[in-house]
Amino acid sequence: MSIKHLLLVGLLSLLAACSSNKATVLDESLSESELYVLAQKNLDANNYSMAIDSLRALESRYPFGRFAEQAQLELIYAYYQNMELEAAKSSADRFIRLHPQHPNVDYAYYLRGMTSFTRDRGLFERFLPLDMTRRDPGAARDSFNEFAQLVSRYPDSRYAPDARQRMVYLRNLLAAYDAHVGHYYLKRGAYVAAVNRGRYIVENFQQTPSVGDGLALMVEGYQRLAMDELANNALLTLQSNYPEHPSLKDGEFQHHVEPAQKDTGWVESMTVGLLDKVMTPPAMNRDTQMEREMEQQYQEALNALPRDIKTPQQEQKAKRSIWSRLSFGLFD
Repeated sequence: MSIKHLLLVGLLSLLAACSSNKATVLDESLSESELYVLAQKNLDANNYSMAIDSLRALESRYPFGRFAEQAQLELIYAYYQNMELEAAKSSADRFIRLHPQHPNVDYAYYLRGMTSFTRDRGLFERFLPLDMTRRDPGAARDSFNEFAQLVSRYPDSRYAPDARQRMVYLRNLLAAYDAHVGHYYLKRGAYVAAVNRGRYIVENFQQTPSVGDGLALMVEGYQRLAMDELANNALLTLQSNYPEHPSLKDGEFQHHVEPAQKDTGWVESMTVGLLDKVMTPPAMNRDTQMEREMEQQYQEALNALPRDIKTPQQEQKAKRSIWSRLSFGLFD
């Protein structure tokens, strides 16, 4: 990523912060119709902050007026376009609760799904090529469930086709995330957890590109556990259904753990290496809830593994140094 692009991102952030600090004072004498017309003008001009002020004033001054319900709907849209996602989600939930039989309530369901869909795509994610399959999947799960509610409740809605397409994308994203977690378990030597994660992908994410990865995780994990029959069954399924999978070379299974990053010099570590650390998706951050859960699941799987089938590599890992434990093996 060039310095020019980084400067552009910084400039846009500064402009967005400056524009959000402008206060708006609305004339108290404006009628309901005048407030609604003003809100429409601001929406048409993409001036969403002004539109939010107008719509909120309309709703508070005329809660039972003829434009009140429409203003609540358009307020969801204005919040969403202004990237105030939590406010948009709260407004959508409120509209659904107050007006469950409204003819346009499907729009509130759709925008609620869109707020979760967009939640992980902040300013940097829109300009930088970050791998979304390594991000915390909480927002993706929320978005999938919310789109599913829309599709199940209103299958003929004008927003249902778009919601279905987004659900396909989100399902692929969640499956790929589980594959990354499986790779993490393999690297840590938690082979039982890796096998379980691979089987979960195969059983719950059929027709996604990650099913082959799930089978490869099962093959690798079973081989490390010396369960040859189960490994061979998973390998046969992988060879039959995914002969072009990267873990297969001339039909033979290869080591499936992702390779470690190459060593870098001190110059690269202070420049490009530092930038890579800053732009690394949060899934690799030990401070995230997801990473703590992964570490806990790893420890539970390792403790549950019978001693008589532990590999020599696992026995060796039990004698790691204090520094290795504190750094979670990152510098081994």
